[in-house]
Amino acid sequence: MLLSVNAGAVIPAEYTDKGVTGIDKQPVGGRVEVRAPGPKGIGGSAIVGDEIGDLRNHGGDDQAVYAYAREDLDAWETELARSLPNGIFGENLTTQGIDVTGALIGELWRVGESVLLEVSVPRIPCRTFASWLDERGWVKRFTDRAIPGAYLRVVEPGTIEAGDPITVVDRPGHDVTIGLTFRALTLERELLPRLLTADALPAEAKERAQRGEQY
Repeated sequence: MLLSVNAGAVIPAEYTDKGVTGIDKQPVGGRVEVRAPGPKGIGGSAIVGDEIGDLRNHGGDDQAVYAYAREDLDAWETELARSLPNGIFGENLTTQGIDVTGALIGELWRVGESVLLEVSVPRIPCRTFASWLDERGWVKRFTDRAIPGAYLRVVEPGTIEAGDPITVVDRPGHDVTIGLTFRALTLERELLPRLLTADALPAEAKERAQRGEQY
């Protein structure tokens, strides 16, 4: 189920290279339009009304929508001993009842009646995320836990709202999950060759796998 749709405006941030960030996502009410944003570097978020501060590293068709599971936020709440409301990780979709870490690259999600999304690649933590959370050693801690959330492409546009069902309608025949992809790209270099079996993986990640290069 979709617990909330989260969007935010770009705000000043001294801790980013661009001097601004759109990581402050807040739940929005009513139906929200979702459409493919366009190529990276030009297109931003697929959520109409959501802004991205750094188009070079975020947004675009392969990172059009970011989803994070409420179950994983709850686990972080316990570990960090602080409240983590929907949207706090900069996610556009806060989900419940969907195995985001176990989602396969290329898996298709039907959200509501009209929107179809394709799982593309895990989120890689950055300095902006660490500064926003204000947790010491956050990038390493987040990486070691390896529950990164998933970026998704827009296959079929439409509108969504909180409470919409999320249904997995197709799963490809490989075993390359979001969790495995994340571990390969950050922690376990020996997993990189396995990523090449996932046709839907973005070109940048495939090239890293071919070069044996991690983040």
